[in-house]
Amino acid sequence: MIVGIGGPTAAGKSALAVRLAKAWDAVVVSADAMMVYRGMDIGTAKPTPEEQAGVPHFGLDVVDPDGAFDAAAFVRLAGEVIARFPRVIAVGGTHLYLRSLVRGLVETPPSDPELRAALEAEPDLWDRLSAVDPALAARLHPHDRVRLVRGLEAHAATGQTLSGLHAAHAAAPDQISVAGLWLDRPDLDARIDARVTEMVGMGYLTEVERLLTLSFGACKPMRTLGYRHLAAHLRGETELEEATRCTRRDTRRFARKQRNWRKVLSWELAPEDPWDAANRAAERAWTR
Repeated sequence: MIVGIGGPTAAGKSALAVRLAKAWDAVVVSADAMMVYRGMDIGTAKPTPEEQAGVPHFGLDVVDPDGAFDAAAFVRLAGEVIARFPRVIAVGGTHLYLRSLVRGLVETPPSDPELRAALEAEPDLWDRLSAVDPALAARLHPHDRVRLVRGLEAHAATGQTLSGLHAAHAAAPDQISVAGLWLDRPDLDARIDARVTEMVGMGYLTEVERLLTLSFGACKPMRTLGYRHLAAHLRGETELEEATRCTRRDTRRFARKQRNWRKVLSWELAPEDPWDAANRAAERAWTR
């Protein structure tokens, strides 16, 4: 069993994970879709080398900003860590990573380029999908061609509906047992605003400028939260004050979305001082 720590940004997840790891001689796996990128340190609130001292961390600085990394890659990485170490803390705000680790990934067929090309040329994809997988078609917009093609592709390759594969996965048992804890804060908006101010003081703008100099400006990670706003400032499109304001605003909005993910994970909501709850989670995971 592992310990899981989730929650919205700026809730204090990383600091709690490090403290718990030191107390229990555990290692930490970052379940954060942005911390995997090298050179994106300040803007992702990545634990500093000093904060990581004495606690092995995994899932940080895995690929360059133009590299590929997804939930499947995270599950493989985390699985290797869990196989090596008896006490593992998975911590982060990317609920897809946390859920995929615990529940496993839906087994679907790989893409067939020739079949996909043929399907993409078809004019009435929604009607075709409705005939073979009405449950999936009912959830999709008739113009959502990417998902319509995927549904038809999966059916052609396996003879099974994609909705059926997902339903079977939902009914299957968890792949990994977890003592999960969800952090939140009543003053989260204020904490986010303070964090953004601190990041700018730590050299956030310089970090973005360096990434642009290295030709990473068009990469997907650079279109997230503060990176895109600070990049716009560096291109002369907006003032720094406005870029910072937009970063605070967008981060608060993102945190509100993250709060909804607790319902999916169904983890225990920690009190404002989460230390005792974290220790209890560690006891459930590692003292049985």
